[in-house]
Amino acid sequence: MHFDDRRRPSRRDVLAGAAAGATVLAAPAIVRAQAKTIKVAVVLPRSGLFAAAGQSCHRGAVVAPKVLADLGYAVELINVDFESNVDVARTQTERAIAEGAQAVVGAFESGATLAMAQVCEQRKVPLVINIASVPQLTEQGYQYLVRNFLTNAQLVGNGLKLVKDLMAATNVQFKNAVFVHANDTFGTAQRAAMDKLFPAAEMPFPLVESIAYDPKAQDLAVEVTKIRAVAPELVLVTTRSSDAIKLVRDMVRQRFEPKAIISPGSPGLYDEEFYQALGPLADFHIFNLPWANTKSPVTQALAAAYRTTHPSNRFEVDCFNAGFTFEAIMIAADAFKRAGTADGPTLMKAVKETKIAEHVMTGGPITFDEKGQNNNIQASVVQNRKRTPTVVLPPDVADAAPVLPMPPWQGRS
Repeated sequence: MHFDDRRRPSRRDVLAGAAAGATVLAAPAIVRAQAKTIKVAVVLPRSGLFAAAGQSCHRGAVVAPKVLADLGYAVELINVDFESNVDVARTQTERAIAEGAQAVVGAFESGATLAMAQVCEQRKVPLVINIASVPQLTEQGYQYLVRNFLTNAQLVGNGLKLVKDLMAATNVQFKNAVFVHANDTFGTAQRAAMDKLFPAAEMPFPLVESIAYDPKAQDLAVEVTKIRAVAPELVLVTTRSSDAIKLVRDMVRQRFEPKAIISPGSPGLYDEEFYQALGPLADFHIFNLPWANTKSPVTQALAAAYRTTHPSNRFEVDCFNAGFTFEAIMIAADAFKRAGTADGPTLMKAVKETKIAEHVMTGGPITFDEKGQNNNIQASVVQNRKRTPTVVLPPDVADAAPVLPMPPWQGRS
C-alpha cells in the first residue's frame, strides 16, 4: 500500500495494510466479497461453571466486528451461550446453523467443542476452534474443523520446557513435584499428556504423584492434605478459575507453601475472578501459555476497541481468551473474503488455506496442517504481578524478571 507523504496514515490505513500483507487474496474473490457479510455463530459458556472464561471470550467477540471492519472484513455475529452444558452446546449449534450461521466459533471447553464438531461435520459448516485442546478434535478425521490453539501435548510439552527455562533464569531448583488436575475432559487429557511427556522431558526433578479433584466440589481440603503429605516444592496444576481459587484458599488454610505453583498450560490462574477472590494471594502464580503480542498492530487495535467497549474490564487480563476468540472470528472472515462464498465445502477449503501473518497471539503465521492444527503458536512464561498477568520469559518479550521462590502467603500486600 502506498501512503500519500503529505498526510499521516490513519489507523484504518495501517490495519488494512496489515491485512493485505497477511493473506494472499485472489482479485475476483475480493470483488465478489466486498458487498457480502459472513454470519458467524460464536458459541461460548457465558453462564454455568465456565462462565468467567466464557464471558472473557465473549468480550473479545463483541469488539471483533468493528476491528475486522477496519481490516476490510464484514462480519455478523450470532452470540450463543451454551451454559457450560455439552448437550446445550450441541442443540444451540444446530439451532444457530438453522438460523443462518455460515461458520461456527467456539467453544473454550473441550467436551462441548467435540459435540459441536459432530454437528458441524454433519451440516458441512466450518468450525474454527478458539480454545479447546483435547487431541481427539484433530485426530478423528473431521473435515469441517480447524484449531487455532495448542493441543494438550503441545500445552504440556511447551509448559515443561518453559519450567526448565524458568529454573535456569532464576537459579532455583525443585527437588520434586506433584501434578494436580480437574477430573473433567480437559484435566483428564492434560493428565494423559503429562504421563506421556514428563518422562521424555528429562526434567531435573521427579513427579512423585498426580492428584485428581472434582471441580464442582465445595472445597479441596482433602486434596491439599494429600499434597502436603507428599511435600512437593513445585505444584503443577491444571485448573479453571473457580477451582484454582479453592485450591489456593485451602493451601493457605493448611499453611502449605511450595516454592512455586505453575500451570504448564491451563486457564484459571489469570482470570479476573481469581484476582478478585484472592487479592494479594493471587500474585506470583505462573502459567506457561501463548499470550497477546503487544507489538502487533492487530493486537493494538483490538486492545483499543476492547478498552472503549469494556471500560470495567482489563484487556491485560482478558487478552488470552479475547485474543484467541477474535482470531477465530478473523480466520472465518478471512476465508470468506478469499472464497467469495459461504458455500460450506468452498468456504472450508479457504479456511484450510489460511495464512495470516499479522494477528494477536504470540507465534508465527496462522496456518493449518492436514489435520487442521495450527502448529505455529508459541508460549511464554507469564507470572501474576500486582494482580496482572506479566510476561517474564523469554527475555526478548518479557516485561519483568521472574520471582522464585514465591513469597510466603503471610505478609503479602
